[in-house]
Amino acid sequence: MCGIAGVVNHNNEAILKKLRLALLHRGPDAQDDYTHNNISLIHTRLAIQDIKNGQQPFHLENCSIIFNGQIYNHLELRKQHLPEVHFRTQSDTETLLAMYLKFSTDMFQYLEGMFAFAILDQNKNQLLLARDRAGKKPLYYYQKAQVFAFASELNALKGAFACTINHEAITSALRCGLYFKEHTPYQEITTLTAGTYLILNIAELDIKQEHYFNLLDYYQQPKLALPLTEAITQVEHSLQKAITARLLSSELEVGAFLSGGIDSGLIVAMASAIQPKIKTFTVKFSGNYDESHLAKLTAQHYHTEHHELEIAMHVAEDLEKILLNYGEPFVDSSAIPSYYVAKAAKEHVTVVLNGDGADELFGGYRRYVPLAHHWIKYAKHFSKFTTLLPKPRHKQSKYTYLYRLLSMAKKQGLDFQTSSIQDSFDDCYKFPHNNIDQEADYYIREIQNLPNLSLLDKKLYLDFSINLFGDLLVKMDIATMAHALEARSPFLAKDILTLAPRLPDQYKIHGTTTKYILRQLAKKYLPEALVNQPKRGFEVPLKSWIDHELADKIQSYLNNNACINNYINASFIQKLLNKKIATSDEKRAKMLWSLLATEIWLRHV
Repeated sequence: MCGIAGVVNHNNEAILKKLRLALLHRGPDAQDDYTHNNISLIHTRLAIQDIKNGQQPFHLENCSIIFNGQIYNHLELRKQHLPEVHFRTQSDTETLLAMYLKFSTDMFQYLEGMFAFAILDQNKNQLLLARDRAGKKPLYYYQKAQVFAFASELNALKGAFACTINHEAITSALRCGLYFKEHTPYQEITTLTAGTYLILNIAELDIKQEHYFNLLDYYQQPKLALPLTEAITQVEHSLQKAITARLLSSELEVGAFLSGGIDSGLIVAMASAIQPKIKTFTVKFSGNYDESHLAKLTAQHYHTEHHELEIAMHVAEDLEKILLNYGEPFVDSSAIPSYYVAKAAKEHVTVVLNGDGADELFGGYRRYVPLAHHWIKYAKHFSKFTTLLPKPRHKQSKYTYLYRLLSMAKKQGLDFQTSSIQDSFDDCYKFPHNNIDQEADYYIREIQNLPNLSLLDKKLYLDFSINLFGDLLVKMDIATMAHALEARSPFLAKDILTLAPRLPDQYKIHGTTTKYILRQLAKKYLPEALVNQPKRGFEVPLKSWIDHELADKIQSYLNNNACINNYINASFIQKLLNKKIATSDEKRAKMLWSLLATEIWLRHV
């Protein structure tokens, strides 16, 4: 894994140095630059494949490339599409550039991997930027006046160029828990979205963007008429192929994150057949949130070299350092355990596998059940009674589930999306709508109104294109790359992305069972006690943190002079601090966490 950056019309050495230093943690093994006329390309390398000859920028026939990621099928591409090319390295970087020279932007249909890259084509005087199908590897670009720049992280661009805070984006992110699509907290910086490439005309600084992949296209195809047993076999083979490619495309040892759920369990089980005694890593909490004993069941079953990490005592000490890595107000509290488990893994390996994407593709969340059975339509008739019902007090109770269902049923567009996923401020604080909210609301309603998609398919697609892209993949990239650790996600393989949307709904939600097809597959691989466990992730004891470990920080940051008061009414914050808002302790903790994370960023921006 690596860091990439580039600048057009601003080849100031001080700027280039800032970009290099900001990306050094992503690529500690080597750093190199290339300048051609008014363009500079920067690469910081984490050497994993073709360690000896994989230096970048890489040059071929008046084209230069800097690349962050991995093309897992690059050797197959050489045999099938590039037999005439005499390659001088074993690097997928050289394969990628050769594919561009032969196919131009038609090359994307052939690529299997995670990537963000830039290709300078001197003959065409243009710059090509691109991201993988899911948007796993990040890429941001800056444009102001006659300067264009790009980088793997927000902090790199913000540190090198003067940026203006996008207040609408911050307000929207507080409401939604993430940044919608291409938006960032800076007016001059944009995210290149998943499955997209950008062509910059260097002379005119004109930009053309095109989607080469959209998961929605596969949801709109007819469902596969497969018996369940055959569907399970196809998923199994696709996952095995993806895991094998991600294990073998590395000259360094590969480990795996392991929670108590079936996604990471399946990955570890299949990986163990290829790499016995694989190193596995999980987070250990004290109290109700500790699921390390479940992870240990899989670890023991497959004789992995298992590592548990106790993290609670470090939160207050490391909070600012962790959150400021993101370059934006990042309000997902699972960023904390993700950071620590990545730190622990890096002590043993440089590459890890994880289960990102499985829930959004195969229906892993409880919120999908009422959609699959159309309960949401019936719930609308009773949703008006939520004003008469007491607010739920316990996170996992049946009453909380029913209350959230009724609350969600009466909403549309962005309100529906936030109440079903993030829901921190939902029904507690009314945010004023802004342009970004209106854009998100329009996008969500467009998907919801598609006549040929089931309610479940609509929600799965929205969660993949919004929540996975804008939150979960961002979290994993920053958490791992803070420690120069590469994370690979088998469930985001091309074969799985094109298969899962075409599976019948009942293979994902069966009765009240989530992720049904993966649970059926898990019966073959995992201990029985794990097969029917609910969704697992690196959850945190947030209420305890807010009331104890982080109590002093909250009082210090969220005072009457807090920057956050420019975005949320100060009297509401004080009522929240004093427990004067009628809501559950868990929801109060989520709101305070969002406010704290945003305030920390605002004070350091």
